[in-house]
Formats: sequence, C-alpha cells, structure tokens
Amino acid sequence: MAKAARMSVWLEESRPGRGRRSEQPSGLDRERITDATVKLLDAEGLAKFSMRRLAGELGVTAMSVYWYVDTKDDLLELALDRAFGEPRVTDTGADGDDWGAQVRELATEYRALLVRHPWISPLVGNYLNIGPNSLEFSAVVQRVFARTGLPMSAQRGAIASVMQFVYGYGTVEGHFRQRCADVGMTQDEYFQRTMTTFTAPADKPEMLRHAEETLAQVAAGGTVEQVRDLDFHIALDLQLAGIAALVARERRG
Repeated sequence: MAKAARMSVWLEESRPGRGRRSEQPSGLDRERITDATVKLLDAEGLAKFSMRRLAGELGVTAMSVYWYVDTKDDLLELALDRAFGEPRVTDTGADGDDWGAQVRELATEYRALLVRHPWISPLVGNYLNIGPNSLEFSAVVQRVFARTGLPMSAQRGAIASVMQFVYGYGTVEGHFRQRCADVGMTQDEYFQRTMTTFTAPADKPEMLRHAEETLAQVAAGGTVEQVRDLDFHIALDLQLAGIAALVARERRG
C-alpha cells in the first residue's frame, strides 16, 4: 500500500538530525537549501526539479540534503513559502481608506509573483500554504479586504473574486512567457509568427478579431506586454467596481 503524502512540512515537529550533530553536512542549512531550490526552479522549471539535481547544484550528495528535509515535497513547500515573502504591499490604512488602491496593489504584486516564478501556480492548492510568509501575505489580504466595509461572509467572496482572477491571469501569462523563452522568441515575435501562420476557420471569421487588433497595436509600435497590462487593469477595474456595488448594496440594507 502506497504511503500517504504528509499534509505539510509546517505541521511536522522539529525533526532531529539523522545521526549525531557532528555528522551534520558541513556548510549546509535549510536557508541555503531553500535558496538553491528557488533558483533551480526558476532556471529549469518544476518538471525537471529533483533532489539529485538540487544536490548537484549545491555540490553535495542527495543524502546530505535529506539530513534537512524528508521529501521533495518538503523542499517545494519551503520554496513556495520563500516566494510568498517577496510581495511588498503597503498595509498602513484604516477602515474607510482607499481600499481600492490597496486591492489594486495586492493584485499587481500577486500577478508579478506568479509571472516571475511560473512554478508557483501548480503548487498553490497542493500545499496548505501555512508557512510564515504565506500566512503574513494572507493576513495582509484579509486586512485590506476588511477595509471595504463588507461583512465577513462577503469578504471571503470578494477575496476569492480578485485573487482567483489574478491567479488565473498570472498563471497563463507566466506560462506564455516561459513558452516564448523555450522556443527562443520574444513575446512579440511569438505572437506575430502565430498570427501570420494561423488562419481562422471560414465559418468563424470573428474568432481572431481581438488577436488581430492586438497584432495591429504591436505593428504600430506597441507590445504584447502592454496590451496584456491594459487588459489586466480593465479586468481589475471590473472586479473593483463589482465590490464597490456590493458595498453600496450592503449599506442600503
């Protein structure tokens, strides 16, 4: 019978070393191992990551890494929490302040995180995200959305609406950037090549209408990234408008 996966590295008790303290691998600690894990995931992606590959980057044996963690899942969860320590969000407001600007800042930072580290999105949901950085990020999100004035039950839905939208947008964007890099093209080159070689079905001529408009903007000196930024902020405006409408409805009773 297969061994069940552990729930979380953060729920494990502080584990003893696999032997006497004097046997601890020289020059290693969890901080260094986690840093190396993040760098390797950024460079090669989640699919190629392995304990053996990480050990090679560190210049040690795989067993040396296992002195600090029990499984590859432990490392991925530690790396995920390390990444969630990167967003920098202003959290100095009070109830009634410009919550919209703060939500926009949160959304922008979260999107940037997902794009910067495409390996994050497959891990979110697989792990509990209860490491110290993840908990602090979650706390900031909850404090900011509390300032909307919505009741607690509605705050949960508002958070889901914005953050899940950003998750999806950032995930697709991050994977597209990675795909372009893998084939050795810029985003603009990849998009232009696609649009000049693909033809919409005759019975669906409108299928590429938006893509053709994007191509025209790129041909006029714009970039795919600029178009994507514009789309993101329009979509976020709609999210914020929906929250504002819900706040107004709640106040009317």
